[in-house]
Order: sequence, then C-alpha cells, then structure tokens
Amino acid sequence: MKGALSRASTLLATTLSLATALLSFEPPQNQPTQQVAIIGAGAAGSSAAYYLREYAKQHELLGISVNITLFEKTDRIGGRTLTINAYDDPSQPIELGASIFIEKNHILYGALQKFNLSKRIPDEDSDPKLGIWDGDEFVFTVNERDSFWWTALKVIYKYGFLAPRRTQKLMESTINNFLKLYEQPNFPFRSLTQRAYELGLIDVTGVTGEQLLKANTIDDLYAHDIIQASTRVNYASNLVRIHGLDTMVSMAPEGAMAIQGGNWQIFQKMAEASGATIALNTSVASIGFSSETNHYSGNKKYLVRTKSAASESTKGEDYPVAFDNVIIANPYQFSKISADEGVIQHAIDEVPYVQLHVTIFASPYQYSPAFFGLTDSKDVPGGVLTTLAKSDGPTSGVNGAGKAGFFSITTLRTTTNPETQKREFIYKIFSPEEVAPEFLSRLFGAEVPDSFTANPDEPDSVSPITWYHPHVFYSYPQALPRVTFQDPIIGPGLFYTSGMDSFISTMETNALMGKNVAALLIDDILKATKGCGVNKELHEETLLDQIESDEGTPEPEIKDL
Repeated sequence: MKGALSRASTLLATTLSLATALLSFEPPQNQPTQQVAIIGAGAAGSSAAYYLREYAKQHELLGISVNITLFEKTDRIGGRTLTINAYDDPSQPIELGASIFIEKNHILYGALQKFNLSKRIPDEDSDPKLGIWDGDEFVFTVNERDSFWWTALKVIYKYGFLAPRRTQKLMESTINNFLKLYEQPNFPFRSLTQRAYELGLIDVTGVTGEQLLKANTIDDLYAHDIIQASTRVNYASNLVRIHGLDTMVSMAPEGAMAIQGGNWQIFQKMAEASGATIALNTSVASIGFSSETNHYSGNKKYLVRTKSAASESTKGEDYPVAFDNVIIANPYQFSKISADEGVIQHAIDEVPYVQLHVTIFASPYQYSPAFFGLTDSKDVPGGVLTTLAKSDGPTSGVNGAGKAGFFSITTLRTTTNPETQKREFIYKIFSPEEVAPEFLSRLFGAEVPDSFTANPDEPDSVSPITWYHPHVFYSYPQALPRVTFQDPIIGPGLFYTSGMDSFISTMETNALMGKNVAALLIDDILKATKGCGVNKELHEETLLDQIESDEGTPEPEIKDL
C-alpha cells in the first residue's frame, strides 16, 4: 500500500512539475511568420486555410505561426458548392452545385457540428415517386414513402437477393478502405498513388465500374438499371466510362444531408475561422520566384501576381507579400495561371472534365405522361433517373446520355410563386447539353417559347416556365480507370489539391486534400526548423530537464506537447 501511495505521489509531482514547466516555458523568439498563399476558396482552399490555422495553433510553443492570404476569382466562397434563390427570393434557396453529404464525410459533418450550422434533409418535400427511364420505358419505379419491406420485395422480385446484397458489401468494403486515408499512418500522404496502392484502392480505380461489378458477380441487369442510373446522376457517366471507386461512391448516399441555406456556408465558416486575408474578385495571373528566401528552408519565396477578375490583362500586378508557400486549390488547367520557369517542378496532369448543364426552373405544369409513353399522369414519377436503352451502345447519344438524352430530372419541391401566389413546382435537370425549349415543350406538353419564360413580344402571354436558371459546371473529371494520381507536392513549398478529383470528386474529398496539404506544409516547416535549432525534440528536452531539476523525478514519456 505504501508503495502504491509513493508511486501516486511521484506521478502527481511529475504532473504538477510538467504543468509548471509548460506555464513558464517561453516560445522561441523572433521566428518569422510563414506567409502562405492559397489560390481558390472552394472546398479544398477553404479547408486548407482552416486546418493550416488549426495545425499552427498546435505548434505555437515552437514559435510556428502562419499568415494566410486566400485568393478567390469570384465574389463568393464555396467553389462548386453554389446556392441560388428560386424566383430570386432569398427565402427559397436551392443547391445548384454540390448538393449532399453523409455522416461518414468526417470533415463536412464535423464542420456542421463545430460551426453550429443547421442540418436539413435534402428534397424532403420532393415527389416521393422515383423512376429509372431508359428513353423507351421505366425499367424500375419505387415510392420512397412505401415501407422498407415493400421496396425490398420489389427489388428482390426483379433483381433477386444476391445483387443488392453483394453491391452493398462491395460498397461498404471499398468505402471503409478509403476512410483509412483519414487515419495515421496513412494521413497525411505525400503520394496519393502510393496510399491508393497500399490501401488496395487501385484495384478499384484501375478497372471500370462494369468490370468491377462483373468481377464480384453482380447481376448485369441490376448493374444496368440501378447502379448505372446512380453513376449517371452522380458523375454523368455510364459504367464503361467510370472507374470502380467512383462507382461505389455513387452507391453510398445513405443518410444524405445538407446545410439549411446552402452548403457553401461550411466553407465560408472555415475561411473565416482561418483568420485569412480573403481577396475576393481577385485572380492570380502568375506565380514566379521572389528575390527573398524562406527563413527555414532556404528556398526562394514566391511572387504572386494578381489582377481584378474583370480585368482583360494577362500580366497582373505584384502582390506586396512574398510567400513562403503557395497552395493551388483549383484545377490548374482552368485557372489561366502562368508559372515562371522552374516553379512547377512536377508536371500537373491535364485531365478531361465533364461539362454538365444544370438547369433549375419553376412551372405550374407537371410532366406530360405522353413524353414517357404513358397515358395517366399518376403513373409518372416526380424524380426520373436514366439509364441506357436496349438499343443504345455504351457511348450512344451526346456524351453517352443515350436515347433518354439527359441524366436526371427531379421535382425538387412544391412552392408558391411570390408574384402570382400560385402553386408551382421547382425542377432540376442534369444534361450533357443545353436544355432546349423544344425539349421542355415535349416534357410538359405545352409550348415553351425560345425565351423560356414569357415571350417579350407578347407581354400578356403565359409560358409554362415562370422562372428559369441555367448553369454550366466543369463539375468533375471523366473518371476513366487509372492507377496513378497527381501528387500534392509540385515544387518546394508549392502544393496542389485537384489531383484528388481523378481519385474521388466530392466536396468531402476536396476538403480532405485541403486538410492533407495543410498538414504537409506544417510538417515541412517543423522539419526545416531542425536546421534552425528550433525543433520539437529540443523543446521537449528542455521541459524535461526543468522537471528533473525541480523535482528530481524520472522523465515521463511525452509524445506530444
């Protein structure tokens, strides 16, 4: 008993001494603040800024501090998360860009909680009837208000029990392997290719979705109808034109959620919490070397030239700060940034991106059953996903859209037109090309003018379309099979995030790469400080020496301060 009390007393003394030493510890003085430029304030850039600040705070005792400048060419934060207002009414927000995330998206879900944002269930008021149409007929329909068992029986009756079960197991196994990227020792990663290989993920990125499903003996009909409809609505791709990892991601939206008022708020909050200087409407024209050098590494600092987003100039003006580190957080091929010779030391892949037309509009009309070859409007689902027709090849139609001609049409909700106070429906279409008035005329069985809304030549005319908003996104890469991926370090102190897009393109994965480059950047600073006599081990040693001299107690093991 006496021995136990003695050990407890010693442990208490050690703890108190450590606390005293920590309180009296003076961080290194005159350590220069690291200047960091982040180009792009979407999911990756905002996440990089947020986690850079968080990691720097964790190492304040070592004198590590960062000053972040976030450049964004548009007037908003959020990138491909974009919210618009139906009828230009702020009380009716609609997600135009990235719409949903799930609880397993640790970064987004964590931000929702940390920043006390309000969660909503996406399209909670939408039409519960969902159908998969191949351009000739509905191959499968379901009512989301039906019981789970009734829906399950419908699936089993048409596709059997094994296909859904095997798909679920394959999806869970694949996603669980991916989630290991968040954990030590896999995080942070300097090579996405190496991590994908170590986690066995190139086994699913190196084959098409069709090949992956066949290898796992998943029924062709279930793959064609259900899984391909999911890859088309998520990635505008048929199973022969998308790799296996994105195929499995398309099947994992269970428990989907969104942020009340718009998902962009996650990234707005991250950017604000980072304490960054935020330069909106500011394009980066070029990146070059400065005459100054980084205090820690001895590498040349970077000179960034910026211009107004509205400027026609290609040269820009020198930003008045020389940057120790630069993070390019948008697809380089679309950025119009030029780099001086020697700046980018590891070439950036140029990959083909999908050009996706997203069209949102309001109408008092519902779909015409004749458009779908039906006779009764009650048989027409409010949500329509598509797959290829029996007569289609894998690349039929515009960008593989096939006979259907579009990827999805969704009745988002019923609403009230603020001008007429009449009941209307809000619709959203994903398509490979611009939606034409002729298409909408057939869809609703009523003539839609070339102007879509009321004909300006006939002021008293009434159009089936009362409000209309088209948008074009380069939304994600064409996720063709591949086993190598762009690594995040492209030069000394120069980082790139969009290599993640060819691996998995989601809000969460872009935020993950932002977090990853933030960790790599801080890690590089910590390693470089060793050459300057400022390193973690020395500070731990100083604290332990202080404890030992004060109390004469054994040195405890300290893994982290």
